[in-house]
Amino acid sequence: MAISTELIKQLREATGAGISDCKNALVESDGDLKKALDFLREKGLAMAAKRSERKAADGVVELYSHGNGRVGVMVEVNCETDFVGRSETFRNFAHEIALQIAATSPVYVREEDIPADVMEHEKKIAETKAREDGKPETIIPRIVEGYLSKFKDDFVLLRQAYIRDESMTIEKLLNQTVAALGENIVIRRFSRWALGESTEDF
Repeated sequence: MAISTELIKQLREATGAGISDCKNALVESDGDLKKALDFLREKGLAMAAKRSERKAADGVVELYSHGNGRVGVMVEVNCETDFVGRSETFRNFAHEIALQIAATSPVYVREEDIPADVMEHEKKIAETKAREDGKPETIIPRIVEGYLSKFKDDFVLLRQAYIRDESMTIEKLLNQTVAALGENIVIRRFSRWALGESTEDF
């Protein structure tokens, strides 16, 4: 079927994907915009997985200050080339990540960054609380699993709900950006400071 330029434009604005990718997605979805969006998202996840092994050493260190200097964030976001590193889409993504960090105070970039002793400590807290609440021993492992999952959702940046769209995680936002730009992108590290915080607060 013939795909209108207007439809391609709408899909491009919604996803940031290339013109040919948008046209292919619409052809595959018989001109259904919602199905085309899903098609591109799925394709984006597959592409992101393929690109995740490629070296990303270019990029930007994004600085963000919030509340008249009451909160400051520094985040390093890497890509593969200087060309992409200078692009508006990449810079906007880095800025969004800095905003996310300022708003939600994550502690780790990814799950693997959580030290084993921290997970063990959180597990003991969950077990103790469940027993104090009088929960049966048989269901305590499930309660602990739920508690640890919530802990990761709160403190791991990639697992957090995106502040502008809570139906999407930061990891999904990252994968969409990888699909749109065609390069591996890595959120390398970050620091967040709040006025009056001491180092013991971390």
